[in-house]
Amino acid sequence: MSILTPKAVPPRTSQVDEAAMREVLSSFCTGVAVITATQPDGRPAGMAVQSFSSVSLDPPLVCFCPAQTSSTWPKIRAAGRFAVNVLSADQQQLCRQFAVTGGDKFAGVDWQPGLNGAPLLDGALATIECDLAGTFPGGDHVIALGRVTAPASADRVRDTDPLLYFRRTYGRLRSSSSRSASIASARSRSEA
Repeated sequence: MSILTPKAVPPRTSQVDEAAMREVLSSFCTGVAVITATQPDGRPAGMAVQSFSSVSLDPPLVCFCPAQTSSTWPKIRAAGRFAVNVLSADQQQLCRQFAVTGGDKFAGVDWQPGLNGAPLLDGALATIECDLAGTFPGGDHVIALGRVTAPASADRVRDTDPLLYFRRTYGRLRSSSSRSASIASARSRSEA
């Protein structure tokens, strides 16, 4: 089994139409998160991402993929630790606020410092605190690997719908009460 090591991405061997690729990839529905950190000078930094994923349970690892051109990513990298704030369906405006370049993204945003000092956004569906474990080249993006140091405590997990992104627009799942009933039903079937 080969292990990916940080190397240069091989040159493109076939022509792929970027517009067509964007269109196809927009068909993959994702959740939305805001990655936050406290910079060495004490100021908060944050960016919206839809490229967040769980990587491993043992050890507990997650990843996200900021663009090489991001002006916020160097601030998060310099902090060396960050928080993943999984957004809820009612936080669409917050997502837009953190998706822009420049300006004070934290203007009017309520947050509390996490155990690692990174901002935990009030109203987030869930939060995960991490240490930056490594970075790897990912073409025009960076693959940032985080080692989980504090998953969301029970009092910071909301029972509500997630914010979803699909075909360049925001959406949501059906109501939480229906989802909770479906999950309970699925669990009872799987335990039988």
